Order: sequence, then C-alpha cells, then structure tokens
Amino acid sequence: MDTFQVVSREPQALQWARGVKGLLGIPWEEKHGGLGRPLMDQYIFSEEIGRIGGLYTNSTAVNMVGPTITRVGTDEQQDEWIPKMLSGEVECALGYTEPGAGTDLAGLETRAVEDGDEFVINGQKMFTSAAHFSSHIWLLARTDPDAPKHRGLSVFLVPMDSPGITVRPLWRMDDGRTNEVFFDNVRIPRANQIGEPNRGWYHVAMALDFERVSLGGRYAGLLKRLNALVKYANETTANGAPLSQDPYVRGQFADLGIKLEVVRMFSYRTAWMIDQGQVPNYESSAQKIIATDLIQEIADFGVELLGMHGQLTKDSPHNRLDGELEQAYRSGIFLRFGGGANEVQRDIIARRGLGMPR
Repeated sequence: MDTFQVVSREPQALQWARGVKGLLGIPWEEKHGGLGRPLMDQYIFSEEIGRIGGLYTNSTAVNMVGPTITRVGTDEQQDEWIPKMLSGEVECALGYTEPGAGTDLAGLETRAVEDGDEFVINGQKMFTSAAHFSSHIWLLARTDPDAPKHRGLSVFLVPMDSPGITVRPLWRMDDGRTNEVFFDNVRIPRANQIGEPNRGWYHVAMALDFERVSLGGRYAGLLKRLNALVKYANETTANGAPLSQDPYVRGQFADLGIKLEVVRMFSYRTAWMIDQGQVPNYESSAQKIIATDLIQEIADFGVELLGMHGQLTKDSPHNRLDGELEQAYRSGIFLRFGGGANEVQRDIIARRGLGMPR
C-alpha cells in the first residue's frame, strides 16, 4: 500500500477472500457466518492489518447496514441478508442524499408506493458512493406522504441490477468517484422493506451511528502516515539542521500524536459500548469528528512540511513521499461530510451528550 493511500473500499476479490474466511464478520454470530468474537477483536484485527500495510476495510454492508438489520430486521431478513454480507456476496451503497435533501435528510422526495406484494420506487439520489460496484443500495424513501416528514419514511434493500435503475458518475476533487442514482418505476419485493414501515428515519439514524464509528476506525492508517512524516522530518535538513529540530515542527507533531491516540481510545470506547449491547450515539459523533478532522490536519501539516514538493502529484519526478500527500490533501475534505457533516455532529453532541436544547 502506498504510504498515504486511504482506501475506502477493498478490491472485491480481497473482500470476498476475507469474507470466505470469516474475517469480515469477526464479531458476528457464528450462525450467520461470523466468528462470534467481540467487536474489540475486529478493531484489533483492522489495526494490525493496517500496521503491516494491508488495506483499510470499510464494508458498508458489514459495518453499517448489517448491524442495523440485526436490530430492526425480522429473523427471516437476518437469515437472508447477514450471511451474504459476511461472505462478501452483498455490498451496499447508501441511498440517502438527494438534490433537495442533504443535511435536512427528512425532506427527501424519493417515493416507494405499495403495489400488491411489491413496492414501486421513483426518485433520485446523489453523492452515492460505491453505487457503481455495489450489489444493493440501502435506500431511504418516503412511504407515507401525509405523515410528518420524519415519520413517513421507510428503508429498503434494493438490488442494483433492478430494471429502472440508472447510475451516473460524479467525480470528486480528489479524482475519486461518487454517483447519481435514478429510480424509474423500480419494483422490489415487499420483503425487501427492512424494519418497521414508516420508521425508516430512526433506522437510518442508527445506521449513521455505525457509519460514524467506522469512519473513526482509521488509527493504523493515520499512524503510518504520521510516522512517514516523522521519518521525513528526521532525514531532511534545512539551514544545516534536521527539520525535526525546529520547535514549531516538533510542536505540530506532538499535537498530532496526542490527537491520534485520542482517535484510538475513542475507537476502543465505541467498540466496548457495542459489545455491551449499547448504541454509541453522541460518542460516535465525537469519534467521527476527531478522526476525520485529524485526517485533514495531518495532510495539511504534511503539505506545509514538504513545502512546494508537497503540491506535486505522484506523476512528478520531483515529488516527495511518492506524491501521495497531494492526493491525501484533496481527499481528506470529503470525509468530513460522510456520515453527516461535522457541524451537524457537533450539534448532536451538544443535544444528546450535554443535554442542551434544540
């Protein structure tokens, strides 16, 4: 793995291989194909994989959708979907954001209308990462247009190969891809509606908590990134002395190192809570803020440390650290929006963690 590469999705062959060995579902019940271990073991495994250069695993199906299904889905739905997610057969994109519904997600307009034993879906989603290779989309749609906007929503698992689905790419500033997804009279079985009808807002809120936890679980990758910069500072001189002897540089490294350890402790804290049967709520928001802000802070400082060389791409013969830092500088920004913008997370912490009014 390149020094500064942040991988949000594994190559599908590798993810499948991990699924076959049960390593996608270390904390999941054995009857569903997992190993029946605590979630803490999953965090430790991911951390150790990262230390030896393995790819960071962020399976939406395993880390976000699956945990929600085990809490709100029927026994039949759990038996149907969880083994397929743990084997790597099913991967999910998240169908939340719409052109007119971003932070105000409950204002979405995508409709799912009952028609016999099926639902018919019409609407549009955007910024739907992974839609171009996922097998399914975890879709939030309006099922009761007459209900208050938070109470008329339901959640569905929609196969991406369903007739009537169109996926169109949107390219990010870091050259990564996200998507627009269009639904034109898409029919799915009634059984693909997950959880209670018209309670989708609350089911998605739970899934978002798990998403924020997964966004925070990037300790090993951040440690490798910071260590690479420390090595560069020790080996690079300015005015006859190593950069690491500069008081400002040392202070910056110290601050980043402290924050990195906080990310690790929050990861363990949220893992422990889930192992105890609790749902980390404002804790997951705090973890997500700290981790994604730190990703950007390390990239910002790295570009500053490397000077003009930090702005050179991997294609330049004059780059430093393989030119990956320039890409990391651009890619870190969008992580602050995944799972809910960090500004929204701060409001969640104020209300749910500190008891402040809306």
